[in-house]
Amino acid sequence: MQYPLRLKFGHHRYALKVLALGFCLIAMTGCANMSPTGQRALSGGAIGAAGGAVLGAVVGGNPAVGAAVGGAAGAATGALMH
Repeated sequence: MQYPLRLKFGHHRYALKVLALGFCLIAMTGCANMSPTGQRALSGGAIGAAGGAVLGAVVGGNPAVGAAVGGAAGAATGALMH
């Protein structure tokens, strides 16, 4: 059975990009009624995830693991900052 939107090469990468974009849009609209601590935790997690993914890719490791570790560390740091 052929699917009309199925790509030959990189269809998983395309799906991940769409999923990431949707997640970012939901996260950005959900920040309006958050407490300042929650906003700091969310922004710290996002910055940490981005930095961790870049660092994971640069050192030749796994960018997903770098993003997970960086996001957790950034969220914890953002939540603890005053």
